[in-house]
Amino acid sequence: MELFTNIINEANYVLWTYVLIIMLLGCAIWFSVKTRFVQFRMLGEMIRLLGDSTAKINGHEKHISSFQAFTISLASRVGTGNLAGVATALTVGGPGAIFWMWIIALLGSSSAFVESTLAQLFKVKGKHSYVGGPAYYMERGLKKRWMGVLFAVLITVTFGLAFNSVQSNTMSAALQSAFSIEPLNSGIVISVLTLVIIFGGVHRIAAISSVIVPVMAVGYIALALFVVLANIDRIPAVVEQIVGNAFGWHQAVGGGIGTALMQGIKRGLFSNEAGMGSAPNAAATAHVTHPAKQGFIQALGVFTDTLLICSCTAFIILFGEDYVGSGLDGIQLTQAALTSEVGNIGGIYVAIATLFSHTAAF
Repeated sequence: MELFTNIINEANYVLWTYVLIIMLLGCAIWFSVKTRFVQFRMLGEMIRLLGDSTAKINGHEKHISSFQAFTISLASRVGTGNLAGVATALTVGGPGAIFWMWIIALLGSSSAFVESTLAQLFKVKGKHSYVGGPAYYMERGLKKRWMGVLFAVLITVTFGLAFNSVQSNTMSAALQSAFSIEPLNSGIVISVLTLVIIFGGVHRIAAISSVIVPVMAVGYIALALFVVLANIDRIPAVVEQIVGNAFGWHQAVGGGIGTALMQGIKRGLFSNEAGMGSAPNAAATAHVTHPAKQGFIQALGVFTDTLLICSCTAFIILFGEDYVGSGLDGIQLTQAALTSEVGNIGGIYVAIATLFSHTAAF
């Protein structure tokens, strides 16, 4: 058993430290250059497209709108990475990790644009809606069915076991911290809610996500902005702390820049999922008049995830007196920081937001 654990840990280290980071970051830079930084040029169009309505084919068949596809994919992005991942990045990599998370978002949004546009180009008509994603454009675009099958198997295992375990653990920790609910009881409730949503099909997922995710995200941002405005005089010091720890001389000598860089990249990629192949599956279900439109929507999702929500979390934690010495980590650190600013309602809201966002994401 110990040998098996060591092999898994070593493989995880190599993949996270070298293979995935180099490939995902490399692709993000390549796509940014080749699209002439579409994520910046077309930002206004991205926002405008959120108003596109749900379409009907042949007068009666309802499909997923751009906004609903945006909320489905945002549900998979918002949660663990924003609320727990940021806290972990801060405790391990220091404030400088946040700067590198911002850079990853600015570059990675181009990857989100490309992968979701491809999902639209190679989607197929399903029984009740369109279906598509990386597995489809690997098979139909690259003409490599084996690659599509392999991807489908791997992403099913990843989300069905690994990611859902991480999200469930985060939800259980948040509920335990806010309401003293035992993890076993939380797991039962989460399983039942997930079952009800999933068996309703993609339309039920879209309907629930389009209500829950905006309310949850906007509510959290509003709460965070309240905290930021209440501490507005401390913002320059916090920004200086983030940038200084990303490039500071003392950090360079002590190896802190490398740690901040690695943590920022890892947590940034995990948070916004750009290039991971999850969001395109939702993007393919949307009915749009041009494939690039859904690419714009998903690129906007990366900005929303990291530049808005992750930044809110980072500022709240950094406003605290000693986030490292508290002994807390992950979602419980975020809850403690928010509670110190707005009272018990902060920790309770984080717990509820995490529960609903992850249930929608499942």
